[in-house]
Amino acid sequence: MASPDPHTVGVDLLVTTARLTRWAARHAHTAVPAAHLRALSQIDELGPARIGDLAVADRCSQPTMSALVRRLEEQGYTERLPDPDDSRASRIALTVAGREQLAAVRATGGGAIGDALSRLDPEDLEHVAAAVEAFRRVLAAPSPAPPSAPSSAPKEALA
Repeated sequence: MASPDPHTVGVDLLVTTARLTRWAARHAHTAVPAAHLRALSQIDELGPARIGDLAVADRCSQPTMSALVRRLEEQGYTERLPDPDDSRASRIALTVAGREQLAAVRATGGGAIGDALSRLDPEDLEHVAAAVEAFRRVLAAPSPAPPSAPSSAPKEALA
């Protein structure tokens, strides 16, 4: 039997994980808007970052990200810290409340997925757990820098 084509598996994985994320969001019943969750998750992953860097990571305009960050600040989920590389700039960081909100939403979504996974037979569940570990290794490995310009593909197609 021939090995699967990594590019085909990559496309299938992208589509399936995006669908799984949307499925979890529909079943998790959270009042936090998806754009807020994406921004909180980006800050969690990247660490304190400039608004421009967050905009590139989220594939949106800088004004859009500025407005989103302003709403997150008003909710007490983010704060501005001095940028050690440029005294005129600031970096956006999660507050304790922001970390708690993100953890709560992830727990709710993860619980919905966990309920669905509990219906799998033990062997399939072991395969899922092994796949999660493999994806963690993929994400931890050095990779080329993402493109600096926002993608022309809609977020929904990629996410």
